[in-house]
Amino acid sequence: MKTVHAVYEHGVFRPLQGVELPEHTEVEFEPKIISRPRAYAKARKEIYSILSERYETGVKDLAARHDEHQP
Repeated sequence: MKTVHAVYEHGVFRPLQGVELPEHTEVEFEPKIISRPRAYAKARKEIYSILSERYETGVKDLAARHDEHQP
């Protein structure tokens, strides 16, 4: 049987696509969390906050240094 992706909502697991099983079929599974969108939202916001800051390097043309560390 293929992997079934589901979302846990209001105390039940809701499949995200059709499942080919007869009605009332009893199944057993071990949930594996594949993402935590809400848990990562705060961290993502902090990362974007840091990335949006500007720093004055004193160098007017950073593109001129593009190949500086290339062999």
